[in-house]
Amino acid sequence: MGISDPFNMGGAMAPAASDTIIAHFKDLNRDPSYYDLVVTGDLGRIGQATTYELLQQSGLDITKEQFQDCGLMIYNDDQPVQSGGSGAGCSASVLYGHLLNQMKDGVYKKILVVATGALLSPLSFQQKESIPCIAHAVSIEMN
Repeated sequence: MGISDPFNMGGAMAPAASDTIIAHFKDLNRDPSYYDLVVTGDLGRIGQATTYELLQQSGLDITKEQFQDCGLMIYNDDQPVQSGGSGAGCSASVLYGHLLNQMKDGVYKKILVVATGALLSPLSFQQKESIPCIAHAVSIEMN
């Protein structure tokens, strides 16, 4: 999407997250209802909303309750978060510290975790180049 603003990392990473999620469902011929929860990390409010919009535009029928973001889950709504957290750090913290325990308790049986990242450098920012981003999906199922 050509985002070059380092203060909008969620927006920059949203296309990578949505592309990965769409490819996952297409490659495995699955519907979003297959998973109890699809989580990204850390897109924040702007990135999550952008990703959700991109998923809807692609025809992927996923509910807002089913689609969450680890960065938003780790902070309270009233906390002044500013720039959020690390995508890998938020994904790992929420997954290993919270979601896996909920899976053990039977709250969730199938989760798709989509960690996001970016290759941002001061030089590319100064040259006003877009921020290259990536997302990796891991499917976790518990019987």
